[in-house]
Amino acid sequence: MKVIRANSAGFCWGVDRAINIAREYAQKGNKAVYTDGPLIHNRQMMDVLEKEKIKEVGDYQSKSELHIDEQEKEDSVMVVRAHGISPERRKYLKSLGMQFRDATCPDVGIIAGKIKQHARKGYKTVIFGDPKHPEVIGLMGYANNNGHVIQSKEDIDALPDLGNDVCMVSQSTMFMHEFEELAAYLQESYPETQVFNTICGATRDRQTDLVKLVDEGAEAIVVIGGHHSANTRKLAKLAKMQNKPTFHIETADEIDALDLDVFEVVGVTAGASTPDFIIDQVCSKLEARG
Repeated sequence: MKVIRANSAGFCWGVDRAINIAREYAQKGNKAVYTDGPLIHNRQMMDVLEKEKIKEVGDYQSKSELHIDEQEKEDSVMVVRAHGISPERRKYLKSLGMQFRDATCPDVGIIAGKIKQHARKGYKTVIFGDPKHPEVIGLMGYANNNGHVIQSKEDIDALPDLGNDVCMVSQSTMFMHEFEELAAYLQESYPETQVFNTICGATRDRQTDLVKLVDEGAEAIVVIGGHHSANTRKLAKLAKMQNKPTFHIETADEIDALDLDVFEVVGVTAGASTPDFIIDQVCSKLEARG
């Protein structure tokens, strides 16, 4: 079986940066490196990091109180993951009495900065994204209680009167075509809306590369990543939109159960939280078939 691997498959630079920051502290000899929620939305990679003294505490949405033994806090560090956090959460984490390191993806930091800048001027903020995703939860903290999360035209129709001063941004991992469509729809009601397309470059590349797999002859698409990973699920959805059989798997162990023998060429891509070693395993197993 021929396998075409997307160039952008695997870690985005923001996730890679956060992992390297956490590893640097672990290698310095700190007792432990704690992350506020999973540093990366991939169980297999978290298992690897835990062996390196990088420990997950709290919850995925960075909402719960953290219970860390006082003796453990000494010579330990709290690392903020790439998704970022709200100003309130930042204040709480710094109050724990530990070293603090912010590994928020700079692309997410740019979005937060735009929201904060406009909120200070009295703007209402509309965020295209998943209201339950930690990135969006963090971004809402910068909107000065004037933020609204939307995912559809129906959500826009349900908004209260936003007045004349409105800005719109996007969660960094959303579909480009959906953002453009919803931005245009919002501007029908609020023509003066300041629109900032804040979908990150890594996400754009990943979506573009997936379409290229089909152009290069892929008869089916295998998308690798956690079954609960938001950006991986979006990739799988985009693959299905290309009218190609799509298989979302988390590890190479799932390949045996897939009906792939009818395909001669398979395209492979992966979410931003999928490590290279898993992608390599999947590609090797697929190439060995047939």
